[in-house]
Amino acid sequence: MAAPTPPPPPAAELRPRLDLALAAAREAGRLTFDYFNQSSLAIEDKADGSPVTAADRAAERRLRELIAAAFPDDAILGEEFGEHPGSTPYRWILDPIDGTRSFIHGVPLYGTLVAVEDLRTGEAVVGVIHMPALHGETVYAARGLGAWHARGDAAPVPARVSTVATLAGSMYVTTSLDYFSMNNASQVMAAMRQACKSSRGWSDCYGHVLIATGRAEVATELQIRVWDVAATQVIVEEAGGAFSDWAGERTIHAPRALVSNGLVHAEALAITRAAR
Repeated sequence: MAAPTPPPPPAAELRPRLDLALAAAREAGRLTFDYFNQSSLAIEDKADGSPVTAADRAAERRLRELIAAAFPDDAILGEEFGEHPGSTPYRWILDPIDGTRSFIHGVPLYGTLVAVEDLRTGEAVVGVIHMPALHGETVYAARGLGAWHARGDAAPVPARVSTVATLAGSMYVTTSLDYFSMNNASQVMAAMRQACKSSRGWSDCYGHVLIATGRAEVATELQIRVWDVAATQVIVEEAGGAFSDWAGERTIHAPRALVSNGLVHAEALAITRAAR
């Protein structure tokens, strides 16, 4: 029998962190947008072959400054500048530009991701996905406080996954065919595309925004790090969906993820488990 899910941290601890995560993501997102489609990106390749730009680094520095000023005892882990230890049960997880390749090519489907992990359970308890180049569209959530969807200056509304109950009626989204071929997992993409009603390459965090707001049903991700999906976990689950690795374990610390509206999760897991 699976261990019971522990109760979320108290709202008094989560609410101020959610408020800061939302404000910080928006501020850092505005900073990235100042670089968007500009010639001053200073693009470099990191040791793992992934690109990084001046915008990535500047945005993460700003996120770290804002967090350190408000919660100096919390730990921080970011894609560009590693980990700063803390003394509380909370660790901030930052991806200043999720979808750097899209960003470099002038494609607006990139996001600024801010999450807070509860180190006692290893799960995300606060998450923000902010899309600076899509009129600031944002989804955000905290455990027990619901998931919310904001566009521009409009008041936020609850974020809810779709009610599609089968893969045969689903929209399947994923980031890149290259990731599947490099990881000997092309059969998963082929099987998902065959099982689903339609599929699109709406990449990186944007696909997760679509699932959390009921516009897509399922995504498979691989070759990921914790900062790619920590925000997604809490947002999609608070919106009524499901998040796991390809074996069905509910974790943000795995190199592969399955994100869905929950109703099609078991059917999708049958495909991903077969590929292990």
